[in-house]
Amino acid sequence: MGKRALITGIVGQDGSYLAKLLLEKGYEVWGGDRRGGDGSYRFKELGIERDVDVVSMDLLEFTNIYKVIEKVEPDEVYNLAAQSFVQASFEIPIMTVDVNALGALRLLEVLRCLRPGAKFYQASTSEMFGNTRETPQTEKTPFYPRSPYGAAKLFAHWITVNYRESYGMFACSGILFNHESPLRGPEFVTRKITHGLARVKYGLQDRLLLGNLDAKRDWGYAPEYVEGIWLMLQQGEADDYVLATGEAHSVREFVEKAAEVAGFDIRWEGKGAEARGIDRRSGKVVVEVSPEFYRPAEVGVLIGNPQKAMEKLGWRPRTHFEELVRIMMEADLGRVSQESKR
Repeated sequence: MGKRALITGIVGQDGSYLAKLLLEKGYEVWGGDRRGGDGSYRFKELGIERDVDVVSMDLLEFTNIYKVIEKVEPDEVYNLAAQSFVQASFEIPIMTVDVNALGALRLLEVLRCLRPGAKFYQASTSEMFGNTRETPQTEKTPFYPRSPYGAAKLFAHWITVNYRESYGMFACSGILFNHESPLRGPEFVTRKITHGLARVKYGLQDRLLLGNLDAKRDWGYAPEYVEGIWLMLQQGEADDYVLATGEAHSVREFVEKAAEVAGFDIRWEGKGAEARGIDRRSGKVVVEVSPEFYRPAEVGVLIGNPQKAMEKLGWRPRTHFEELVRIMMEADLGRVSQESKR
């Protein structure tokens, strides 16, 4: 019998790709979902909707976590569940901390009591670096989160280290920089761009509204990042790793590359909140900036150095920025084309 894995937040982008990867490796895969449904549209797109056992699991409720761990008896636990939208964390900071920080602690404490030999993965984030002290960022770069989301994730990161060092548990954190795919939620800026441009192209919306066009991120391809997550739990000793591409691109660049794939030729007018992207071919305003999408505290540039993961895990990013944008844009053009025919 293969290993048994439990993935919290399994219906999200990373959870779905990780479930598919583990199934291919012969795992029995269980998924924790707050709603306890039978999966999501992501499962269907990946063809795994009948292969995952989904259980009702809420990281706010200690007793629920206890019962799930008792029932599943996992060999590996991947904690991907979170309130994962940075912008929303400013509106719901207490809930964000309760899920992202204390949720990880509840899970670790249950594992310490019931399954101390299980391997544990905590989904950390580049948002913990925030107002960065050095570029690129490594596992040793000082943290300076700039959002309730980043601060909550930083607690979860350090409590994972603490349980590893205090109790000898195999507990590790993956400090993942932005990783995207056609399965990214539409509230995240990359999917907002590709989905929005597709809708503009097919006449389903007038224009795309965005926030800070000059923010730069290190964007990789999600299916490759879940491979790195799995590799972290296959090592002889638990440790923490940065997964990143080592390159940063601005939101503006993402818009320009996606627009090319969608058949637009963007030129920019104005600066900052007055910026507009106009299609040279039609003269139509395709992109506008709206101050409502600016964060109270902005993070300018995040670039990761994945050297440690490359050397110790044998992991490396393979999909470059332009290819990532093309994959996402073409997927949304296909989806919206079908939507426009209904």
